[in-house]
Amino acid sequence: MTERHHLLVYGGTFAAVGDGGDISGVRGGGQAPDGLFVRDARHLSRWQLTVDGAVPETLAPVSDGDTARCVLVPRGGRNEPPACTLFREQAVGDASFVESLRITSNRPVATRVRLAITADADFADQFELRSDHRTYVKTGALRSRQVLDHGLEFAYRRGEWRSCTTVTAEPAPDAVEETGAGARRLVWSLDLQPHGTAELVLRVMARPHGEKRALRVPRSPAAMAEQLLAAEGAFVEGVAFPTGWPELAAACARGLADLAALQIPATGPDGEELRVPAAGAPWFLTLLGRDALLTSLFALPYRPQLAAATLPALAATQATEAGSASVAQPGKIVHEVRHGELAHFGQVPFGRYYGSVDATPLFLVLLGAYVERTGDAATARRLERHARAAIGWMLDHGGLTSRGYLVYRADRGGLANQNWKDSPGAICSADGTRPTGPVMAAGAQGYAYDALRRTAWLARTVWEDEVYAALLEQAAGDLRDRFQRDFWMPERSFPALALDGDGRPVDALASDAGHLLWSGLLDKEYGELVGRRLLEPDFFSGWGVRTLAAGQEAYHPLSYHRGSVWPHDNALITLGLARYGLHDEARTVAHALVDAATATGHRLPEVLAGYGRDTHAEPVPYPHACVRESRSAAAPLALLAAVGGA
Repeated sequence: MTERHHLLVYGGTFAAVGDGGDISGVRGGGQAPDGLFVRDARHLSRWQLTVDGAVPETLAPVSDGDTARCVLVPRGGRNEPPACTLFREQAVGDASFVESLRITSNRPVATRVRLAITADADFADQFELRSDHRTYVKTGALRSRQVLDHGLEFAYRRGEWRSCTTVTAEPAPDAVEETGAGARRLVWSLDLQPHGTAELVLRVMARPHGEKRALRVPRSPAAMAEQLLAAEGAFVEGVAFPTGWPELAAACARGLADLAALQIPATGPDGEELRVPAAGAPWFLTLLGRDALLTSLFALPYRPQLAAATLPALAATQATEAGSASVAQPGKIVHEVRHGELAHFGQVPFGRYYGSVDATPLFLVLLGAYVERTGDAATARRLERHARAAIGWMLDHGGLTSRGYLVYRADRGGLANQNWKDSPGAICSADGTRPTGPVMAAGAQGYAYDALRRTAWLARTVWEDEVYAALLEQAAGDLRDRFQRDFWMPERSFPALALDGDGRPVDALASDAGHLLWSGLLDKEYGELVGRRLLEPDFFSGWGVRTLAAGQEAYHPLSYHRGSVWPHDNALITLGLARYGLHDEARTVAHALVDAATATGHRLPEVLAGYGRDTHAEPVPYPHACVRESRSAAAPLALLAAVGGA
């Protein structure tokens, strides 16, 4: 059985450790790798504890939380009780990892214990560690190790790229030994008095390429836990949770605490420092446009500062010229920002990657919603140029003028699908057939409609441009009329998932129809039909609405986008149901999601398997889900906005 990994997250740093607190550096079974990661690079690839030359036994494994605590003992038998017990505690900080080890003797006589930590840093880029097993040439790359007075330093360089990891210990190790490989072993010989105790503190500082800040390692895991607890408390404070629905209140509180931990640094148009929501750990602890925008929209009634940071951060990365590798076009909002070595050298296209058809309209939706909610007209004026450029992209490069819809084409070097369902086979017909040619995804048209309407409101009320406002309103009305003519499938009383390059419907019954309710694209009659259809048993699992209705050939309960249940998808559906007056249906979906959260410690994962509640009394996890994901963390806030404390 593969050992579980436990995630410790703080800003742009995360550590994945095993049940006993070790990092093995070995990846298998399709799992995400363990290690300490900062800015897309693994700064610790081994961190393994031995006692008297042997791996200790885990007496109490690491449990989920902001710190990793476990209890270990040397291996023995019933007739050989362990000579000592080890209490291990770990936490992460900003580009740092800290561990305390307390070793207590269980003997009535003096005892010597030889303790060792084997450490290594391979500086692997996260893209090297994915399950596709791609290899990347790194010509001229060099790794080095240097022993320090209180530890050692691992360094890596390749051309102008430089990064390092420093390990220090109190007390200093008695020796630093070579292992015959890249790893080094820090060794202590500890003399314990009868039933006495000794303590070690190890601190790891990662310095990724380009890091110029003066960073400090927390003095202990407890100090780091206090710092994170304070940040979480500040994020939760002042939000009025529903007193009559304690499970929703707990999910909201857990989600806000996770959002506090998922804040990462970003830069605004004038170089100002910002904190924005990262998409999720372990694979996406970075700025993803769509994810940050939806997270900020969900949290807007309660934490508008997320939107206030996300909007300028995305404006600062908005494309100003075309780029074939990055799929950039003037006015387009970025899909993904990466800081790793492979992105730096152009070996993956994701340094600034624009392969998203929907981040641009969602940027405009958030801008309009934020100004309407807060009255912050200054932000609307400051970002007017960026908003007009985003509208320009939708009308021109995006395809609204030439094709009548927002259009994307598969990117050979990046993403085949560029809507929220971005896995290769996610956009498909009911029988699983993939469309050919350019794709017009239904959900993106709803976002475009809402973006046009909200930007028209800004043009009229803030920018005082009545002509521009009227132009956008006309474009929105025309889009609505076209959509209901071209996407609606009368024989199924449901909209198509997409149109293919020839304008033919891609006929899978999919949850994206609920996004059309959220954006208000459908007439009331059509909207009510869609909303009630989403609550029928083939769609509704009891834990939420499936991405694809069961019974279709394309359906699979463990597919990423063809039958799973996504909390953020369901949050949008719930908001849409409420918008169309389907309040009973909205409450049904909200209660299902809250029940799923309650069964998983009040934390909603990125995605759940699509198995029905009638046959599975607990939600079945999706095997490769992000454990902490910003859209899922914010989803309970959207439920609160949609149904209140009902």
